[in-house]
Amino acid sequence: MVWAPRVTVAAIIEQDRHFLLVREQIADRILYNQPAGHLDEGESLLQAVVRETREETRRHFTPEALLGVYHTTMPDSNITYLRFAFIGTCSEPDTRLDYDSGILGNEWLTPQALQASAYSTRSPLVLRCMEDYLLGQRFPLEILRD
Repeated sequence: MVWAPRVTVAAIIEQDRHFLLVREQIADRILYNQPAGHLDEGESLLQAVVRETREETRRHFTPEALLGVYHTTMPDSNITYLRFAFIGTCSEPDTRLDYDSGILGNEWLTPQALQASAYSTRSPLVLRCMEDYLLGQRFPLEILRD
């Protein structure tokens, strides 16, 4: 068996120092995450982040910059993820659309409110991406090649 990391994308959407987060049910836990998910076969990274954001927030996402590329191995599953996080803006929600299965809703939270929340984050990368965004880290989308 050949080892390969799981490639994921995430949308970093900020308004007035509040970040759009997804509240999701994973097994018997409620967790926070950025709008995020797996890269599907045949799609670009930008197509994937637009699709995942629509499925998890019912909003159209417009990527404006690459925040960063993140590598992590989850200790509970030993699965390695390679996350491409994109900064951008989004529309208001289209209430005609349904959330993906397991999505309970969305909230705008500051990093401090998230840390004080009763719910955990799905990954340590959730707060790391918020911190990097607030530090001003960003890269032009042109560095990505299809």
